[in-house]
Amino acid sequence: MKSLLLDMNMAVDWIDFLRNEGFTVLRWSMVGDPRAPDEEIMAWAKANQFIVITQDLDFGSLLALTHADGPSVIQLRGSLVMPETSGASVLDTLRSYESDLDQGSLVVINEFRVRVRVLPYS
Repeated sequence: MKSLLLDMNMAVDWIDFLRNEGFTVLRWSMVGDPRAPDEEIMAWAKANQFIVITQDLDFGSLLALTHADGPSVIQLRGSLVMPETSGASVLDTLRSYESDLDQGSLVVINEFRVRVRVLPYS
C-alpha cells in the first residue's frame, strides 16, 4: 500500500480514515516543522517515497516550475474536502491511478472529475 503525507491544510480526520483503509499515513507536523515551506515538504515526500495530499495549489505549481518527476501530489479542490464527503473519491483515485502515482503525477480531484498529469510536465 501507498504511504501518504497529509499537508497541514488537511483535516486530521483523514489520518484514521486512510489508515483504516490500509494506508501508511503521516501528517506533515509529525515529521517536520508545521511552518516549513512547501519545497521542504516536497523534498521530504520525494526522499521518503510518500504521496502528498493537499488542498494547496502551490504544490502543483512547484511541480510545473521545477519540472520535477516527483513526488506525486493529490490535490483536493472545492468545498468537499473531508473524508465523509470526498473519501470515496480519494480511495478510488488511489486505486485507479496507482501506476500513475507510482510513476510520479499530479492528480486533481474535484466534485466533477479527476485529472491526472504525469510528471515531469513537458
